[in-house]
Amino acid sequence: MKLGEWYREKCESMVILFDRFNLSSDIFEIIFSTEQQKIVAKELIKFTIENTGEITKTQMSFFATQLHDGKYECVLDSGVHKGKKAKLSYNKRQFYDRILTPMKSMGLIDYDLYKKTYKISDKFSNDMMKIGLMWKAELRKFGVKI
Repeated sequence: MKLGEWYREKCESMVILFDRFNLSSDIFEIIFSTEQQKIVAKELIKFTIENTGEITKTQMSFFATQLHDGKYECVLDSGVHKGKKAKLSYNKRQFYDRILTPMKSMGLIDYDLYKKTYKISDKFSNDMMKIGLMWKAELRKFGVKI
């Protein structure tokens, strides 16, 4: 069995459900189900960008530990508390399970096994275009002209 097949069989997949008529302008709201997940994911992207778009496993662990200990400070950029400084608290295990792992599996973040670094990726965007093309190909099979 190939690694990709094993992964698909053993691991959960991320499902994004959205209403195209009420589509948020914030991609994090579309991808993540809770406000807290959205904030933490956005802060992870900001943290990565501040570190030249690529961070080590040690830096990721530091970020997760800061969250776990409630010591990570940020200025919120949306919601009721927009513009206010806040200390975020998020369970470390849940961070890896509900934020980092889905972001890696969707192609928002890449992990380089050799360099042992995480970096921001455009694979998500490319995959969304591929999914659109797959949908059009499927419709053509049924004789729908697009």
